[in-house]
Amino acid sequence: MMSTESVLESGDEPCIRLEPLKNTHLPGKSTPTGGSCAVFVDSSPKVTANGVHDIEDRILRITGYYGYNPGYSSHRREDGSESHAETPGSETSMESRSFQTCVNTALKVLGGLLMVLCISSSWVGTTQVVKLTFQSFSCPFFISWFSSNWNILIFPIYYSGHVVTTREKQTPIQKFRECSKLFGEDGMTLKLFVKRTAPFSILWTLTNYLYLLALKKLTATDVSALYCCHKAFVFLLSWIVLKDRFMGVRIVAAIMAITGIVMMAYADGFHGDSFVGVALAVGSASTSALYKVLFKMFLGSANLGEVAHFLSTMGFFNLIFISCVPLILYFTRVEHWGSLSSLPWGYMCGLAGLWLVFNILVHVGVVLTYPILISIGTLLSVPGNAAVDVLKHEVIFSVVRLAATCIICLGFLLMLLPEEWDSVTLRFLATIADKKSEEHGEELTESSTHTRSRSRANGTVSIPLA
Repeated sequence: MMSTESVLESGDEPCIRLEPLKNTHLPGKSTPTGGSCAVFVDSSPKVTANGVHDIEDRILRITGYYGYNPGYSSHRREDGSESHAETPGSETSMESRSFQTCVNTALKVLGGLLMVLCISSSWVGTTQVVKLTFQSFSCPFFISWFSSNWNILIFPIYYSGHVVTTREKQTPIQKFRECSKLFGEDGMTLKLFVKRTAPFSILWTLTNYLYLLALKKLTATDVSALYCCHKAFVFLLSWIVLKDRFMGVRIVAAIMAITGIVMMAYADGFHGDSFVGVALAVGSASTSALYKVLFKMFLGSANLGEVAHFLSTMGFFNLIFISCVPLILYFTRVEHWGSLSSLPWGYMCGLAGLWLVFNILVHVGVVLTYPILISIGTLLSVPGNAAVDVLKHEVIFSVVRLAATCIICLGFLLMLLPEEWDSVTLRFLATIADKKSEEHGEELTESSTHTRSRSRANGTVSIPLA
């Protein structure tokens, strides 16, 4: 910049004038036209903290730097970077989010493990109480009908939990009508009630009835193991009816389930109560699989409230339309009992309560935790029943039955593998192989460095071969 002393030395009367910058000459230079007045432009750079960013802005504007935006100097870029770097709030929020995610995952896993324990315990208790009930009251269809009527309580229990856990307050009628949209936009009519509920209620009753009949012929361990075959039947029906993805490992699991069924039937020879019991247990697993596939086909997108509504509706259907069957069996002497006061109401209410708890936990657990844990809870009922049979009833299992049970359980576990398990496994193995190769390379580098240091210490030089 030109100072005032140079202007006084020029011999002319100094004339200082302020005007805005209109050309691209550097600031402080005199105009080429000459004259007794030196033109000064008071556009001298404003010195800031670092004293350079305004000068840099002018140089960039004069030289026509490509992509230059006025006011975008390195100083401002540094300011911007500092502003982005100095945001502890964002880092804190990210850390809090990650911590909250970890906490939610841990709670979900712990809740799932607790749910597994409750499901397996309730199913083992249901099966064992049935065996105790049969000692004084051998009417399986009446027990199944009586227990299914308790499904009416599922929707009131759901509504009570909904009122406690949410701020939205709805009357029971409003909530019932809202969940009735499962049957259509117009809600539940008598025609839709019978059309939608009848098939599922019949399959539900057959599943429970055949399961109870099988418990009259076989031990609780054998029946619970054979019932686990329903997972394989669900896959086969979904593959055929719903056109689900084909998976070779699940085909292998289905073959293992069928092999276990054959071995279980062969354990005491293909005759007698054992063979009939195996057939009844497989029939129960088959009707359960058909129920699940039809539920997935027609009601697959239902939420928890709609499922509770549907199960209570099935309880009403069972009470209204299937009540005639126990009466028919009573008058035909197929299932005859004495007076109502002589019935073992304690065992029957305990059985119905455990069955109700099992059904609630299965449907609620799918929403609250991982579905795979619910399936594992059902599978753990097999060793649970085995422990009770051995310790309390002193049952001795043959080698063939043990092998058949293990094969069925292994096939059940294979059914739980996710659809993309093969690609996930390959990526995991590739990651392990990469880590091992990196560790081996680091070991070779360290060993070669150690060898060279020892050679230099001994005064020798190792020459690598070409």
